[in-house]
Amino acid sequence: MNPMLVVGIVGLPNVGKSSLFNALSAGQAEVSNYPFTTIDSNLGVVTVPDPRLEELERVLGPDECHPCHIEFIDIAGLVEGASRGEGLGNKFLGAIRQVDAIAHVVRCFGGTEVAHVFAEVDPVRDAEVVETELLLADLEILEKALEKRRKEWQTNPRAYRGDKERLEHYLELLEKAIPLRSLRPDREALQEMKALGLLTGKPVLFVANVGEEECGEEGSSRLEDLKNLGPWPDSGEEAIVVPISAKIEGELLQLEPDERLLFMEELGLAATGLDRVIEAAFRLLGLIRFYTLANRKLQAWEVPSGTLAPQAAGQIHTDMERGFIRAHVATFEQLRDHGGFQELHHLGLLRTEGKAYAIQDGDVVEFFFSG
Repeated sequence: MNPMLVVGIVGLPNVGKSSLFNALSAGQAEVSNYPFTTIDSNLGVVTVPDPRLEELERVLGPDECHPCHIEFIDIAGLVEGASRGEGLGNKFLGAIRQVDAIAHVVRCFGGTEVAHVFAEVDPVRDAEVVETELLLADLEILEKALEKRRKEWQTNPRAYRGDKERLEHYLELLEKAIPLRSLRPDREALQEMKALGLLTGKPVLFVANVGEEECGEEGSSRLEDLKNLGPWPDSGEEAIVVPISAKIEGELLQLEPDERLLFMEELGLAATGLDRVIEAAFRLLGLIRFYTLANRKLQAWEVPSGTLAPQAAGQIHTDMERGFIRAHVATFEQLRDHGGFQELHHLGLLRTEGKAYAIQDGDVVEFFFSG
């Protein structure tokens, strides 16, 4: 199986995280009307919907076809004081450190039949509670890391100058309640933050759990308020918000495909919640998909936009990156229309690309490398 994108589903207790997880993954997470139903994290691996891959499989007729996958982790509900170990705080914070992105579920539906930690519905307040706990947890982690490293830095100030300035800048931001994702960390910085156990550098999207009557709507005031939170405070950018009715998604899961499409049309839904969350996660992380066909095996791969051909080959095997020579590249549309690399070669449409080529979304690639 390909390396997977891991998305953590987080939020306050009883906002619909487990219901959403079950709808997304067809999982069996326990769902009940009391806090801390989810004590241990639930894991679900889902196939990334990919119409292009389905079309390539139809045209090329491979022996095997492997789509991309996403792993969703339904993480125990967080409460105020989690950074100090309140509720299931330690379990929550430990589980979230392993994820690539955060899907933050907030309650946007009214009614009193479902218990909630606060009496009134206020998704912005709920989001800020979780964000504050992540900031406090990061502050504690970073202060301890700095305490340990300062002794090491004193032994050779010049050699460690960059590390010292960077981590102290992290601390300055956190003390101002600014999450580390405000730095727009690159892959290397994200790996460093992950190694340190820091949380606020992870990209976040909001999943607004709306009522059945709001399903399919995009413009409610609560959703606009969430968008205005931005990727970080006062960023001037809109946050990614995906409105979903976890209850309706669960009902869709019980229907046959034809019935599901009819029901979605009645509700004004162009795509399922799974499709919309996955699309939002790809957009959040700047991911694209390319395809390979080797030894009669068609496979989809996900990489960050801008990934160069050798590094894309490295997704398949590290030897392919080290020994990269060249790549034959076609677009999805070309293969769909003409049926194979050999046909494209005869037509003069098959391109040869080198180490400086950045893989494009929808590319179909054949890599050549030295063993």
